Amino acid sequence: MKKPSSKIRDEIARLQEQLRQAETREAERIGRIALKAGLGDIEVEEAELQAAFEGLAKRFRGGQGASTGGKKANGDVGAGAPSAAVASGAAQGGNGEA
Repeated sequence: MKKPSSKIRDEIARLQEQLRQAETREAERIGRIALKAGLGDIEVEEAELQAAFEGLAKRFRGGQGASTGGKKANGDVGAGAPSAAVASGAAQGGNGEA
């Protein structure tokens, strides 16, 4: 039996709210880590910072980004993808901008 469109809309709205909450948690986590690392004190263009985060995400996904010779977190493939995008969003939020 098919769902009525109103139920589908309600489900979409519920899922969008869950997504917003998850992105907020991820942004706060990345923001705290960035501040602990001292990124809040560095004046850097947003595009340059985003490119650096993308390289870091690629490295942890097992890509060919810059490597420091450490172990790669192959088990965190799914967790790494949103973090890069959210990290750049966290920098926009004001905590990371100088």
